[in-house]
Amino acid sequence: MTIERHDTIFALSSGAAPSGVAVIRFSGANVRFGLETLIGDVPAPRMAALRTLRAPGSEDILDRGLVLFFPGPASFTGEDVAELQVHGGRAVIASVLKALGTLPGYRHAEAGEFTRRAFENGRADLTEIEGLADLVAAETEMQRRLAVRQAEGELRKLYEDWRHRLIRARALIEAGLDFVDEEDVPDDVMAPAWQEAASVAREMAAHLDDQHFGERVRSGFEVVLLGAPNVGKSSLMNALVRREAAIVTAEPGTTRDLIEVALDIDGHAVTLIDTAGLRETESVVEREGIARARRRAGVADLVLALSDEDSWPETISENGPILRVRTKLDLIDSDSKRVASEADVAVSARSGTGLDNLIRAIGGALRLARPMPSALITRTRQRDGIARSLAYLQELEREGDRAIEVKAELLRSAADALGRVTGKVDVEDLLDVIFAEFCIGK
Repeated sequence: MTIERHDTIFALSSGAAPSGVAVIRFSGANVRFGLETLIGDVPAPRMAALRTLRAPGSEDILDRGLVLFFPGPASFTGEDVAELQVHGGRAVIASVLKALGTLPGYRHAEAGEFTRRAFENGRADLTEIEGLADLVAAETEMQRRLAVRQAEGELRKLYEDWRHRLIRARALIEAGLDFVDEEDVPDDVMAPAWQEAASVAREMAAHLDDQHFGERVRSGFEVVLLGAPNVGKSSLMNALVRREAAIVTAEPGTTRDLIEVALDIDGHAVTLIDTAGLRETESVVEREGIARARRRAGVADLVLALSDEDSWPETISENGPILRVRTKLDLIDSDSKRVASEADVAVSARSGTGLDNLIRAIGGALRLARPMPSALITRTRQRDGIARSLAYLQELEREGDRAIEVKAELLRSAADALGRVTGKVDVEDLLDVIFAEFCIGK
């Protein structure tokens, strides 16, 4: 089906029925006509008005609810937009959507079409739209915070600042080329251009050097449970996820492969990874499981080193911090002074003692490992675009005394690479992929 961009689109924008209230949104050139047809007038802009909705061409009452009108271009989509807040019963929603579908020039919206119109009408750039998608999908507090920052334009402001500085640098270079004989163009007009380009390159390199923190916030930090057989790794995992995710037996070597579970720990999306117990063994399968455990711990964001004694696994992680966790607290004499002599946290998976402390300690370790800056890369697409722009600037620095025209072209390419990240330049092939993430009505 060919999508007509000039149509007025409509959709249910709230959750699935039944619900207390349903929000039905429509956007386009014929919004005013639709309001006049359904309720008899157009309410004052941005003022909620209680109105009776009637089927087109009849006096049949569909419902009575609140109506809001947002005139373009100062609306979410940049077009005239209206929202109907009606009762959330299935029959009510169906009748209102059916009535809208009978209006000339109206059709049901495609997935993400409201947001796509916001992009096409200059109301949001691609980084803000990706932040909005992340906000809708956010399941943890950290994901929400990061998504809000991006949806509010933190990345856009940073990337557009870089792009404008590169465009200005290129303008200075071209001024030096085109107007070198003009008296009001100084001889050293190009010097600030090279300095500006070098400054942007340094800022980009620092921005990329975030250890993929933004992607981790979206997809989940990796937390690895590490320790000897039967120290309580699988029991602790089951206690944290509150279900039997891993098999627990008294037989050493029960866990031989990696077991991964996603959960929310202290506001962080976390992939918790149970591993094979570290020991010397003749079993080929178990040795491979131990090797995998060591490799995964080496790249983890956090390692929980478990022990039911006072000896701990060797320090393996070079990427993230380590928390020493003393397990089986329920089996230790309460008067013992050795319980937390070297441990960061002491827990009992059986009784639940110390689990709250462990959860807080995991959250604190992840926050301390990398405080969240104001603007963070959250997607591989963004990272690749910035890396491409930086590569052009680094090539510019290596060019030395080569033709100024070549350097100017490298500056143009660097600015265009940034423009593709925000959607300013040549991104038509990306749009269907990006907006497919949105649900109908958004």
